[in-house]
Amino acid sequence: MASIALAAAGPALAQDAAAPAAPAAPAAGASSFSEAEIKQFAAAAVEVTKIQQDASIAAADKQPKMLAALQASGIPPEKFNQIGQAAAADPALQQKIQAAAPASAAPAAPAAPAQ
Repeated sequence: MASIALAAAGPALAQDAAAPAAPAAPAAGASSFSEAEIKQFAAAAVEVTKIQQDASIAAADKQPKMLAALQASGIPPEKFNQIGQAAAADPALQQKIQAAAPASAAPAAPAAPAQ
């Protein structure tokens, strides 16, 4: 379940943060990214997923918060998008990302109670 959330976070942000005229790059494999980049992606993806799922954050505020999470993790949005897109097509990369995800990445409970 965590691997799906992590892999899904990349393309979701890619739609919002990618440059409008960005050419479609071929999907890169797991070997195209360093361990440091994968760790940065995993940490950022966890934060981005939390923001996306947080019902207490207004929709208009989610994009700036997601970009701030990327900046805090040290991964450029373009690299985050590349890794996310590659992970969507590469099970080996998905496994590397899942292994690199912080231990606290498992969702425990919703951030805000349903009303």
